Amino acid sequence: MHTVAVLALDGVIPFDLSTPIDVFGRARLPDGRPAYQVRVCAIEDEIDTGSFTLRAPWGLDTLADADTVVLPGCAKPWEPVPDEVIDAVRRAAADGTRIASICVGSFILAATGLLDGLRATTHWLGADGLARMYPRIEVDPDVLYVDNGQFLTSAGSAAGLDLCLHMIRRDYGSAVAADAARLSVMPLEREGGQAQFIVHQQPPTPSGATLEPLLRWMEENARRELTLADIAARAGMSPRTVNRRFREQTGTTPLQWLHRARIRQAQHLLETTAHPVDRIASQVGFGSPTAFRDRFKRQVGTSPHAYRRAFRGA
Repeated sequence: MHTVAVLALDGVIPFDLSTPIDVFGRARLPDGRPAYQVRVCAIEDEIDTGSFTLRAPWGLDTLADADTVVLPGCAKPWEPVPDEVIDAVRRAAADGTRIASICVGSFILAATGLLDGLRATTHWLGADGLARMYPRIEVDPDVLYVDNGQFLTSAGSAAGLDLCLHMIRRDYGSAVAADAARLSVMPLEREGGQAQFIVHQQPPTPSGATLEPLLRWMEENARRELTLADIAARAGMSPRTVNRRFREQTGTTPLQWLHRARIRQAQHLLETTAHPVDRIASQVGFGSPTAFRDRFKRQVGTSPHAYRRAFRGA
């Protein structure tokens, strides 16, 4: 039987805490025996979640005996992590213990330095902050979870379910994981590389920026086959100058900005209409359905059809 230690700090997000307790606690082997022993541990006996107070039966020394340590997210992930927590997680890692984070629990794992030089993910709202605070980590905000072997990170709270099921499948195989998924009313098929389905907004433009009128015109005319020369002519600038202004004010190029506008319009059409994908490709300004599918997959992280299945009628 594997032992899973779930570390709870003050401000822990209740759903992040309950997810590993529920998923690992319900997992059963083919003969009916529990697959895991789950232990909730903390620095102090009582943990304040913000909504209620709970008691933790075990202390930090439990991490040394665990096969897996799970770090749930906290409401204020940017706050310093207690030194005793960092030391306990590092000692467990040095013994080969598997360490996994749920949602912004990645900030706790990042504070230990164990993610340095590795790819990791977190909730997309916290991705920029994680990248700024820990520049040695390659933050990927567009996936459900990342498995580096010993160290694993997941995106939002729901992605924590996917990660837990993934670890069960690693430990005991697909049959046990599939049974755990059914008990959680979750599909087992969502792979880690699937996108978080973020609605990609355009890069922010400073209020009063000189490009604002041009950006509005580009969005209104995104379905046209605009070229850099067309955009420069509209702006009354040379292509070189308009490229420079775009980088200064939006952080990207005119054509990259235009592609994002088209994909954002395509997301809206996929969610709200039954138009065929080929028709949507034409409506938003892509010359061919193949180019549209390729661009959509690269930007959103999944296919137009998969995106529509997930969001149509939501």
